[in-house]
Amino acid sequence: MSTPCVRIADLAQYEGQSVQLQGWLYNRRSSKKMQFLQIRDGSGLVQGIVSKADAGDELFERAGAPGQEASLRVTGTVHADARAPGGFELRVTEVTEVGAATDYPLGKQAHGPDFLLSNRHLWLRSKRPTATLRIRDTIIRAIRDVLHRDGFINVDAPMFTPAACEGTSTLFDLDYFEDTKAYLTQSGQLYMEAAAMALGKVYCFGPAFRAEKSKTRKHLTEFWMLEPEMAYASLEDVMDLCESLLGEIAARVLNDNQRELVDLERDPAVLEKIVPPFPRMTYDEAAKILKDKTDFTYGDDFGAPDEEAITAGLDKPLLIHRWPHEVKAFYMKRDPNDPRWALGVDVIAPEGYGEIIGGGERATDLAFLEEQIEKHELPKEAFEWYLDLRRYGTVPHAGFGLGLERTVAWMCGLAHVREAIPFPRMMHRIYP
Repeated sequence: MSTPCVRIADLAQYEGQSVQLQGWLYNRRSSKKMQFLQIRDGSGLVQGIVSKADAGDELFERAGAPGQEASLRVTGTVHADARAPGGFELRVTEVTEVGAATDYPLGKQAHGPDFLLSNRHLWLRSKRPTATLRIRDTIIRAIRDVLHRDGFINVDAPMFTPAACEGTSTLFDLDYFEDTKAYLTQSGQLYMEAAAMALGKVYCFGPAFRAEKSKTRKHLTEFWMLEPEMAYASLEDVMDLCESLLGEIAARVLNDNQRELVDLERDPAVLEKIVPPFPRMTYDEAAKILKDKTDFTYGDDFGAPDEEAITAGLDKPLLIHRWPHEVKAFYMKRDPNDPRWALGVDVIAPEGYGEIIGGGERATDLAFLEEQIEKHELPKEAFEWYLDLRRYGTVPHAGFGLGLERTVAWMCGLAHVREAIPFPRMMHRIYP
């Protein structure tokens, strides 16, 4: 019977058996009589032990030849060992080098952020990035599972758009065909409003682009955004969905990513507290908290220092709703009880991670939207299709946008959102 080729994550099923692994040499410790090979295969990490007395001189020498990150096929017997990563080790009986690696540039010494970003294609193989990407995957699957369970339909939005949905100052423009100008999307929300009129509850989940000249730890020029939209829905429905979704995400990470949280040194007790309901307050109430705490000016949007001051002492996200309409997008519905306020909500994560969700109820009055488009100096002809949604069977509807990288950074306890995406794009970073 041939030796089964298995994943490291599945070794528990093969205790006492001979198996083959296909992976890479993560690290090595050696002595005159023993080789300790740390082998990774994407599913986990295992130590392979090569004893000179058992393996013989020829195999012992071959096991010591491959450089760090050489690709290997390794055969051996699976043995339980409580001290080993994952609880198992491999007693190696054969090693074959598949692809050589000489002078791997990411050695054991410390490297600066710029060096690691320039070598991101290799840095991804290291423990912290792989742990982060696993948690990112968990969060994406949790989001889709929750929305599918709640009756949402995935509808893909276009990446090329004829106009901005939130103003023109942060758009990447490009030449389309026949002297036509197009833009990389800031958001799929307007298209989700159209889809919600067809399917009721929808969402898109994909890349968005903002040409903000920002160098903060919370900004990328290309990022992923989840945008659910619901017909016959209100601001309250949006806030309820935000709470349930974030609670489910935290629970899924706690359940599926215990090993990764350890690798990232993220205290799981922090995530255990992210259980709905979350605190809610109006913009007006939040502004009173900020009095004498920051340089905040009433009527302005909140900056990072303001968000941190408002959430100080909280261990759950804070939902701030009913904002001055001047700081919100043109399509936000006004509060019928006080038109100074837009029916919007920002969800602010604790620990300084800031806004991770922004959304609210959409305006349905055709005349109001035409007035806002003119006021914001947007090209009306580019929005005629959007105005049609108010001309033909409009209903109360609402939704939000969740920034994936900010959510991943928060769950993982990362210092910068650039760590939360495989290949970050920033003002001065487009390589590799």
